[in-house]
Order: sequence, then structure tokens, then C-alpha cells
Amino acid sequence: MTADADRRARALLTRVAEPGDRHVAALVRELGSEAAVDALRDPSSRRADTYAARLAAADPDADLARATAVGGRLLVPGDLEWPSQLDDLGERAPWALWVRGAADLRMACLRSVAVVGARAATHYGEHVASVLGSDLGAAGWTVVSGGAYGIDAHAHGGALAVGGMTVGVLACGVDVAYPPRHDALFARIAADGLLVSEVPPGAAPHRGRFLVRNRLIAALTRGTVVVEAALRSGSLSTAREAESLRRIVMGVPGPVTSAMSAGVHRELRHGSAQLVESCADVLELVGGIGTDLAPEVRAPDGPRDQLDLLARRVLDAVPARRPATVDSVARTAGVAPAEAHAALGLLEIEGLVESGAAGWRLRRATSP
Repeated sequence: MTADADRRARALLTRVAEPGDRHVAALVRELGSEAAVDALRDPSSRRADTYAARLAAADPDADLARATAVGGRLLVPGDLEWPSQLDDLGERAPWALWVRGAADLRMACLRSVAVVGARAATHYGEHVASVLGSDLGAAGWTVVSGGAYGIDAHAHGGALAVGGMTVGVLACGVDVAYPPRHDALFARIAADGLLVSEVPPGAAPHRGRFLVRNRLIAALTRGTVVVEAALRSGSLSTAREAESLRRIVMGVPGPVTSAMSAGVHRELRHGSAQLVESCADVLELVGGIGTDLAPEVRAPDGPRDQLDLLARRVLDAVPARRPATVDSVARTAGVAPAEAHAALGLLEIEGLVESGAAGWRLRRATSP
């Protein structure tokens, strides 16, 4: 079988069978793509009626031409551009992918993170998704999502805003805008990133295709970040797919009063996801060992944080209102008068205390 014949047969199968069809996948794996097509056409096959109508209408040459017309192509296993991490799906691996855009899919996904979440996202979730998308893009990582309203769109938009790479994995053809209001977004992704789908050009989205495509989002990437998700959110299926593939699953916490974060909180509480707050947190988990460490989060230093133990004890003994003598301060602090005198001099230089004719007291700006 020639490479062109294999590609044509696989193009036909994307029109005939639904993504993730295990029967067709098994035929391709056991017989090869052309023989799989012949097996589906065999009227004596017990499942012949399942595929007959679509086989009669399928025109792989027209689909390949339509893809070319919009700057697309069909990738099949064995192509240099085929992402080998899809093999982790085993029997659920796609037999072909339609791709639109000039970038190389395999190279784009070598350093990639999925950012997914609720369609009915809150302003908080949209902001977090945009910042994550832009920060990941600026750091040279590809943002992969599903092109939906809410979190997906803002993650894609954040990456595009900084000239970063983003990949939209669709449940419809790569030349179809769904939702329709995202036609401009998909055009930008096709121009500067990649659109990917298991179904051929012109194919409309079906409810089942959304859940099935989530396995691709999880498999293409090193980890999945769920920004917002209600308890029954479809984006949690991407997290479950990622977990089953031994990818890293991450969750961004939200307000405890927000139903849109309840699903994320459940994953965090059960230990199914690791808590992340920023791009740095994400890259520490998915990046190279020892090379993408997030800076330790700590409160900013205050004027008292750099003081040694003696100075702190003396400072605590200085009154806020009535001045006190050195001996009084030393007695309260439990130190020698000489030690108190030396410490008070340093504290005055630091602007924490002030002295007068009646003694020492805290500067008003530093009073508790």
C-alpha cells in the first residue's frame, strides 16, 4: 500500500466513523487502512449497516482538496509531524488528524500545556485564563484548549496576545467556526497557531464529539490546568483523561462561594489535581527537573524582619507613647543596659525609635 493510498483511506475513515470508534480502530490496527475500508464495505459484515450510508456519500479526495483550500492537511501516523505522545492513548489513538495552520504540530506540542475550564466562566476565571495563556506563551510554551466560550477562548487569546503558540482542538471541521462567534478567533489561531480535528472539513459538531476530543487535548500536552469547573463540567473529563495518561493535572482555586469552582475544589480536595496559582507554578510541575522552579512565595519583608533577636526584644520593650529611659527599656527587655543602649542606637538609625530629653519611644509611623 502506498503512502498516498493510506492517507486517502484514512481520510475516508474520518468521514465514515466517529472519532474514537473502537471497531474501526481495531480494523485499522489489524488490517491496515485500505483493508479496513474494504471490511466496512463488505455487505456480509455484521456491522455493514452501521457504515453503509456514510460510505456511499464519502469522497476523500474532495475532503483533502477542501482542507488544502483553507491551508490545511491530513496527518497520519508515520508522518514526521505526527505527535508520538498520541500513542499513549493505545487503542483509542486517532487514525488521522486534520490540521490547519503553518506550524508543525509535533514541534508545537513538545512543550505544551492544556488550559481548560467552564464555558460560563466568571470574570475571575477569564482573567486567570488570559494571564496563564499570555504567561505560558511568553515563556515559549504552547497553550492547548478546545476553542469554546469562557476559559478556552481566554486561554487562546492570552497566548495570541503575546505572539505565543496556541492549538485549538475542535469537535468540528477545521474550517468550521463553532461557536459561530469565534470565527475571528479561529482565523487568528489558524494564522498564528494550529487548529486540529479528527473529523473532516465541513463536519458539524455533535455532543459526543466534544467529550471524545478531550482525550486528544490531554494526550497532546504535558499537563492539564483546570481554571474553573462546576461539579458536572465537561472540562473535568479532560482532567480525568490526563490523569489516566499519567499526565500532570492542576487546578486553580477560586472563591469558596463560587459554583464555577466547585469541581476544581473537589479535585484538589481529593488529591486528583495539584494546586497552582500562576504560570510559574505550572512550569515547575511540567517543566524540566531543576530548570523551571517557581520562586518561593513569601510575604514582603517589613522593617522589623531584618532585625536580630536582641534588637527585636529591645524594640518590643520600647513604649509607644511615654518615653522610657535606657534602664527601663533594658529591664523590660531582660537585657543589660549596655546591650539596650547599643540596640536602641541601631533602631534609631533604622527609623524605628526616636529619642528625646525624657527617653526613648517608638516612632509614630511604626507604632502598632
